[in-house]
Amino acid sequence: MEIIQGILTRRSIRKYTHQEITKEQIYEVVKAGMYAPSARNQQPWHFVIVDDSELLNKISKIHPYAKMLTEAKWAIIVCGDEQLELSKGYWVVDCSAATQNILLAAHGLGLGAVWLGLYPREERKNAIKDLFQFPDNIQPLSLISIGYPNEEKELPERFKKERIHPNQW
Repeated sequence: MEIIQGILTRRSIRKYTHQEITKEQIYEVVKAGMYAPSARNQQPWHFVIVDDSELLNKISKIHPYAKMLTEAKWAIIVCGDEQLELSKGYWVVDCSAATQNILLAAHGLGLGAVWLGLYPREERKNAIKDLFQFPDNIQPLSLISIGYPNEEKELPERFKKERIHPNQW
């Protein structure tokens, strides 16, 4: 898939088939996350991969918009490590870039995925931290549900030329 086409056609997919996803495919999308840019190249991220259906069901009860995890084959929790960041607060930006890379890589492999926000919702973050027993320095940013898509979405028109400001506002 050509990169611009992949960016333009990626959609949030919340319905999945029962087709299995291999661990190799999940590692491939996580690898793409690890190649995201990060402030001062600190790469302050960790990735929790979840394929246990009991855990996926528990997460779906924690997060009000994660009901699709009952159908998903995998989820990835993207976390920032506050001990690895040299520029305070940039773990959020860095892990967001990693999350986007994962979404694009999943799309490129023919998988469907959706970004479910954890940060900055303290109740969601704390529930995930408790469920997975994260150490204090690990902060969950996003939860990505992944499966083979069982829905198709139209390509919306999002280009708005009036929001481009050459050389000045």
